[in-house]
Amino acid sequence: MTDNSNPAFRQITSSSALTIGDLLCVHAKLRPQSIAIVDGDRELSYALFNERVNRLANVLAGLGICHGDRVAILSENRAEYLELAFAAAKLGIIFCALNWRLVGPELEHCIQLTAPKIALVSPRFEAQLATVDHGLEEIIVLGQAYEDLLNRASDHEPGVDVQPEDGLVIIYTSGTTGLPKAALISHRAELARLQLHCIDFALAPGDTFVAWPPMFHMASTDQAMQVLCIGGKVMIVDGFVAEQLVDCIEAGPMWWLVLIPGMIDEIAAAVKHRNAKPKGIKLIGAMADLVPRHQIAEITSLFQAPYANTFGSTETGIPPASAGSIPIGLVPDTLSKRQNSMCDVRLVDADDNEVANGMPGEAVVRGPTMFSGYWNAPATNEADFRGGWFHMGDAFVRNADGTLDFVDRVKYLIKSGGENIYPAEIERVLLADERIDDAVVVRKPDERWGEVPVAFVAANNPSLTADVLSLMCRNSLAGYKRPKDFRFVAFEDFPRSTTGKIQRHEVEKWLL
Repeated sequence: MTDNSNPAFRQITSSSALTIGDLLCVHAKLRPQSIAIVDGDRELSYALFNERVNRLANVLAGLGICHGDRVAILSENRAEYLELAFAAAKLGIIFCALNWRLVGPELEHCIQLTAPKIALVSPRFEAQLATVDHGLEEIIVLGQAYEDLLNRASDHEPGVDVQPEDGLVIIYTSGTTGLPKAALISHRAELARLQLHCIDFALAPGDTFVAWPPMFHMASTDQAMQVLCIGGKVMIVDGFVAEQLVDCIEAGPMWWLVLIPGMIDEIAAAVKHRNAKPKGIKLIGAMADLVPRHQIAEITSLFQAPYANTFGSTETGIPPASAGSIPIGLVPDTLSKRQNSMCDVRLVDADDNEVANGMPGEAVVRGPTMFSGYWNAPATNEADFRGGWFHMGDAFVRNADGTLDFVDRVKYLIKSGGENIYPAEIERVLLADERIDDAVVVRKPDERWGEVPVAFVAANNPSLTADVLSLMCRNSLAGYKRPKDFRFVAFEDFPRSTTGKIQRHEVEKWLL
């Protein structure tokens, strides 16, 4: 039996520990002159980036920031975001990625929930932060004041003992039914997500990633940190700017170009207008369930890259069901998903009993990519992690071949006359038609049935009428699942989250 109190055992355990900050140090030594970050006209080599990270870490330490403390950032995408991420990694502190799209009370809630001591803020959002009762001890404005602090600081490695289970980043989950929750993600989870991207997403040393999604989302923070941990290059773009993304596409080969629902037509138009020639993209897209299928065929042909058929979350990373992709030029007949490597997935009923193949059940997941729980939310954690599995709140059906079909969010379930209706079932039928650019199905109270589905549709062809839609659903859906009303909406009028998802709760308000 191993004696855990033995100093030799502690040394062995320590030798197996690895953190995000450690990996940056490795590449600063192995490839000091290789470009780590491109941010507009700025290029940072690995040596220079690591030096700036160390200076920031020493600035924060000098301000009394210690292991486990939180430091917030409110900023658009820029190199300093990643400097804070890796400075936090080296100090064993947690950086809180504030969502600048939140209104004052929501932003105030996020800050008070996690209680950061210091915030970094860009000049663009300095006034917004000033309107919030934040209680921060100090605010550092990015720009000259930030540079002056770095110039006066030491560039030596901080030398703090950081462990894999230490928290690294807090991402605030979208509050579709209430205020945002704060998901804590550790070094262990980020390293496992890196490994999984290598296994299931073909990430390789030296790959390039374009960080255009807001860095308060995992779609940029996860991938950018991981690429820098494997010796690659991160190109930073300040949000979805189609022309700049086309510049990146033409600049050279890249790993995964994240595309989200609502932007595919615009990026396709920009590529066609420029007659741009992508120079080798391994993978494009995300969230295929939310994209009209004819758009998937068009964009994969245009970029000559398969489409990522993903289903993950801030809490789980890429798992549980993102291992598959849609081939180039294919209008998919099915969006069945492949379970990821390095995770276990069960589908369970309301009593946590596993359901049979072909029956919808909530996905419960476990694996090393898992987050460390919601900050300061013990009751939520107890419920969501019951039985040692994380309950995602998403319903799937497992097919006989092991693939998974997404059904819907459990909370979006429509109970109509005693029958269960998942809106995504109806939306898949609608989105399969090329005349529909987007669609969402929401619940409407009904005196007879309790609730009934109503479809809101963005059409691109005047031939598409409510009668045509009704017939389409009649041919593909059981009677109780068919929408009781069809309403046409301009594509740009749909309220969307920062990841491009239509906000159902906002659409439901249109029915009041």
